[in-house]
Amino acid sequence: MQTKKSFSTELAYLVGIIILAFGSAFMEKADFGMSMVVAPAYLLHLKISEYLPFYTFGMSEYVLQIFVLIALALIMGKFKKGYLFSFLTAVFYGTVLDLSIKLVSYLPLMDMPGRFLYYFIGIGCCAVGISLLFHTYIPPEAYDLFVKELAAKTGKDINKVKTVYDICSCTVGVILSFLFYGFGHFVGVKAGTIFCALINGWLISQCSKFFESRFTFEDKLPWRKFFTE
Repeated sequence: MQTKKSFSTELAYLVGIIILAFGSAFMEKADFGMSMVVAPAYLLHLKISEYLPFYTFGMSEYVLQIFVLIALALIMGKFKKGYLFSFLTAVFYGTVLDLSIKLVSYLPLMDMPGRFLYYFIGIGCCAVGISLLFHTYIPPEAYDLFVKELAAKTGKDINKVKTVYDICSCTVGVILSFLFYGFGHFVGVKAGTIFCALINGWLISQCSKFFESRFTFEDKLPWRKFFTE
């Protein structure tokens, strides 16, 4: 029987954020469509930055997540302290995302096979990052917190709730693309976005099974009570 190794839940948070940010950066580089979760924020970034050049993708991420947290609080019927820390996570993620996009921009532009490589690196990194964030008590981004809280409230499998959320987010992205650029013009939301929406929940579940079969997630710092009360 394989002995499981210990994996810090705090480290899962940090590594998850970084990997997730690089995943989004690689998907932008591939230009097959962004992840459905970040597609609405990406489209808002593209449109608003036409008038406010300083408005980055990362900034758009944490601005939009304010509204996701408000919606979550209304659904849950209360505002938890963890929701505030989720926003701080969004700011941290947005900062790392902008840095990741800058670093990935130095990679060469590639032909179609190379773009597919970037895309699958991106989608894989996003699945790994989200899976790690599901294994930490530190509040994740509003998107993932919404899924965790809703799954806990309804008693549904978190990966199934994630798939439904992804499809809804993808739909919002398509609507924004049409509103901003007209029918027939898909910007930010493309075939890769649809594919990601359909497969992402399954990918995350496979990553979680992999981690859970090899690691025991354990707290190394006495912070859980502070974040979960």
